[in-house]
Amino acid sequence: MTLAPPPTGEVDLPQARDRAETILTQFLERKQADAATHRLPTEIPEALGDFLTAGGKRLRPVLCVLGWHAAGGTAPPPRPVLQVAAALEMFHAFCLVHDDVMDDSATRRGKPTVHRAFANRHAAGRCGPAADRFGTSAAILVGDFALAWTDELIHTADLTPDQLVRLLPVLDAMRDEVLYGQYLDVAAGGQPTDDVERARTIIRYKTAKYTCERPLHIGAVLAAAPRPLLDELTAYALPLGEAFQLRDDLLGVFGDPHITGKSRLDDLREGKHTLLTALALRDAAPPHKTLLHRLLGSPDLTEAEAAQIRSILTVTGARAHIEELIDQRRHAVLHTLDSSTTLTAHAIPHLRHLADTVTRRTS
Repeated sequence: MTLAPPPTGEVDLPQARDRAETILTQFLERKQADAATHRLPTEIPEALGDFLTAGGKRLRPVLCVLGWHAAGGTAPPPRPVLQVAAALEMFHAFCLVHDDVMDDSATRRGKPTVHRAFANRHAAGRCGPAADRFGTSAAILVGDFALAWTDELIHTADLTPDQLVRLLPVLDAMRDEVLYGQYLDVAAGGQPTDDVERARTIIRYKTAKYTCERPLHIGAVLAAAPRPLLDELTAYALPLGEAFQLRDDLLGVFGDPHITGKSRLDDLREGKHTLLTALALRDAAPPHKTLLHRLLGSPDLTEAEAAQIRSILTVTGARAHIEELIDQRRHAVLHTLDSSTTLTAHAIPHLRHLADTVTRRTS
C-alpha cells in the first residue's frame, strides 16, 4: 500500500516521508552508539530499528506533513516539523509493541512481533514459560523506550516557544485518547457482544482521532492554524479514520496474510470487539449467534472454525454493511474537501488521494 500521492506540485510527500525516516534512523543509530559506549544493551535500539524498518504505512507522519501544508506551511517542511512527524512514528511504535503484547500476537508485518523475537532470541537455556516471560518483559521495556524517545524527539526538534505552546496540548490529547481507546478495546476483548455503540466508541478513540485527526492537527498547529481550519481537518479526519479501522477489521478476518503480513486468525482468537462482529451478533439467527459466541475468543480456533465465522459474517450481511459504511465515510470525506473554505488548494488533491488509498487498501 502506497500512502503518499505522486510528488506533484508544491507538496512532495515521498520526500518528506524519506526525510522523517532518515531522522528516525539517525536517532536510533546515535542511541545504539551511546549504549555501546556506556556498555548498555544495544539490543533495545536495535529492536526498535528493526521494528521501524520492517514496514508500516507511515500514515501519521504523512498526515502531520499534510496538516502543515493544509494550514499554509512552507514547502518543503523545515527540519523541526519533520522531526515532530518522525516522533509520531516513534510513538506509534510504542503503541504497536505494547498492543502486540496485550493481544499475544505472533506476527507483525510478516515478521515475529517484538516479544516473540526476544523470546526466540533468549530461548537457549530457558524453559518455554521463562523465555516467553522474558520476551514479554523485554517488549514492554522496548515500548517504554519508544515512548520516552518520542518526548526526546519532540523536545530536541528546535521548535519555537509558540510552536511548543500550541503543540503540547494536542500531543497530550492524542496520547490520552489512544490509551483510553486501547483500554476500552482490552476491556471488551474476549467478550464479543452486539454492542454496536461501544464498537464505534473504540474506533473513534483508538483509531479515528489518534490515526488521522491528531496528526493532522499537530502539523497544522505548527503552522499556526486557526480554529476553523482545525475544525475542517476534523470533519475530514474522523470519517477517514473510521473507514481506515473498518477496513482494518475486514482485512483482519478476510485479508490475505501474505499481503497484510498478519494472521487472519488473531482477531477471531482474541475475540476482538469490532463493529463487524457486533453487527453479526446483532443480526444473526439464533443458531448462528450461538456458534459465534462459542467460537469467537477461542484461543485454539482452527482455520475450519474461522471459515465458519467468516461465513456467518457474510450471510448476516455484516461484511456488506461494513463495506457500505466505508463507502459512506469516503463520500463524507470527499464532501468536506469539495466544500472546504480554509484548507490550502495545493493540499486538497493530496488529501483526496490519501482518502481513496486508505479506504480501498488491501494491506
